[in-house]
Amino acid sequence: MMDPRLEEARTRREQIVAEIVARTGITETQIERLVGTFYARIRDDALLGPIFAARVEDWDTHLKKMCAFWSSVALMSGRYSGQPMQAHLPLPVDGTHFARWLAIFEETANEVCTPAGAAHFMERARRIAESLRMGIAFHRGERI
Repeated sequence: MMDPRLEEARTRREQIVAEIVARTGITETQIERLVGTFYARIRDDALLGPIFAARVEDWDTHLKKMCAFWSSVALMSGRYSGQPMQAHLPLPVDGTHFARWLAIFEETANEVCTPAGAAHFMERARRIAESLRMGIAFHRGERI
């Protein structure tokens, strides 16, 4: 028998996800399409492709992890557990890389999602990119 508090939390999470889906049109299937399309473009990008090629050995595993990440970010699904800042700290990236990442992400979101869905993703993507950019700069002792 499930603890009533856990059952209540699970039900509440399901309600939140359903509300976001209704408002934005974002689904797990759409997240998979967005992530797959986006990373195919990243891999072909002259600036970002080499950075990913040097670090991602198993693309299937990486894409599954990124789907879980974006599900948690966009739908509040709770599927992802990890430390994005720790994963990005050793990367040779700066504001130029984050701007390019955002441009490709926005282009892809606008193609794959409804306007409301793309806006939902981009609000979160901009916040995440800025947080990572600032965290990396701070970690390196750079002026922010």
